[in-house]
Amino acid sequence: MKPHGATAHGPVRARRPGARHTLALAAAIAVAGTLTAPVAAAAPGDGTRQGSTARPAAQPEDFDGDGLRDVAVTAPRAWAGGSYRAGYVAVLYGSRSGPLTGHRQILHQDIDGIAGAAEPYDWFGTSVTSADLDSDGYTDLLVGAAREDIRQTRDAGALYVVWGSPQGLAGSAVLRDGTTEGGELGDQVVAGDFDGDGDQDVASVEADEVRVLSGPFTRTGAATSAATVPGVPDTEIRDLAAGDVDGDGRTDIAATWYGNGDVDAAGTTGLLLGTAQGPGPMTAVGTERQGGDNVEIGDIDRDGYGDLVIGRSLDGNEGAPTIPTAKGGMVTFVPGSARGPVLARTRSLDQDSPGVPGTAEWGDAFGRGLSVGDTDGDRYPDVSVGVPGEDIGPVKDAGSVVVLRGTRNGPTGAGAMSVGQDTRGVPGTAERGDGFGSATDLTDTDGDGRAGLIASAVYENAGNGSVWVLRSTAAGITPSGAYTFGAGTLGMRAAGAWLGRTVND
Repeated sequence: MKPHGATAHGPVRARRPGARHTLALAAAIAVAGTLTAPVAAAAPGDGTRQGSTARPAAQPEDFDGDGLRDVAVTAPRAWAGGSYRAGYVAVLYGSRSGPLTGHRQILHQDIDGIAGAAEPYDWFGTSVTSADLDSDGYTDLLVGAAREDIRQTRDAGALYVVWGSPQGLAGSAVLRDGTTEGGELGDQVVAGDFDGDGDQDVASVEADEVRVLSGPFTRTGAATSAATVPGVPDTEIRDLAAGDVDGDGRTDIAATWYGNGDVDAAGTTGLLLGTAQGPGPMTAVGTERQGGDNVEIGDIDRDGYGDLVIGRSLDGNEGAPTIPTAKGGMVTFVPGSARGPVLARTRSLDQDSPGVPGTAEWGDAFGRGLSVGDTDGDRYPDVSVGVPGEDIGPVKDAGSVVVLRGTRNGPTGAGAMSVGQDTRGVPGTAERGDGFGSATDLTDTDGDGRAGLIASAVYENAGNGSVWVLRSTAAGITPSGAYTFGAGTLGMRAAGAWLGRTVND
């Protein structure tokens, strides 16, 4: 999931007007490479029930239909096609043996088959998600480019789809162009069957409102209809997640938002319940206790309903704490039910909770980079939690990742583990400001039914970014055999790329 603390906008930039998009359907270029370390494994579950009208769906993040999960890693500030901060997405294809980097593909807008043109500050890869939009049995990749100029409209943003096929991702279309100056369409994107008609729909953020594109989609990228769900006035939407919280067969959308410019605020979590007409109005979930800036949906307790997992990584300040357990950040579990979220069963964990590794300290950012997946094969999804502000001894903001075990009562600190660059077996050295744990993902890339951990440090090497892959065993995540890769492995320029800003969001 993307590191939300890494999205501050710079000053107004001089840049050439964005080119109007053109549709190209040639095959995207694949780049082969190898590493000697073993591959990771992973398997997230989102708790989404299929409605009776839903046609069989392709497996999430399986772009070539081989039954193995693939991984999309973004580098939105990277050089691409000769343009500064044009951005790219690296796709790593799952394999039953060998490293993820052994079969990979680089996608940017100066590659044949990808719509548009790579331009400075487009930020192609601001966000990603996956869904089978054209119902051909192959999962497609959705990519946001939040800083794309549309004609003379600066930073309007755009949303693209790259089509899945037996050979992997190939060909693309424009799903939507932004229309608002500074609206940054594509800053967030999720997909699901919001209206229960069996077709996949897409939701994204533009000007802090939720834009919904309803399927079915065609290879031109055309949607049946488009709608807007108003946001909350004077707020900034920080994150979106999709899943079926009430078990009615329609996908719901969870959103987190903050008052604009108020980084000391508690944050608020809202829910847009799926209806026959699509996502309903945004309704706040609970009170300040359920607030946050990051959110995921997964059936942690395995009762058939998607649960909210809310990360509150922004902890206010030491002089004015709003919630004692929010010191250094916290993660809140709100179980789903036929009536929606069950607030009476809300539980929060921080680094002072029993069993959770570490100590709650101001600025740790515990709760960023959330992901959900079953790491040990017990069928209860676990939760990976980024702690990119964690100090490792005297090393400030080196970062770590904590994995919380899932149980019938939700995530627990019992049996939790922590990994970072100071962990034996994990490559690299904990350095000041690395931000290890900026984003995390739990995905089954080798089909063994257990979720390995993919973690990034977007500030590694002065903002170049790096990604780590850790496999899993019956005991959960293990550092044994872990490996890392950066832009050099991908054959791309490293300078300031923020590789790993988003991983399979």
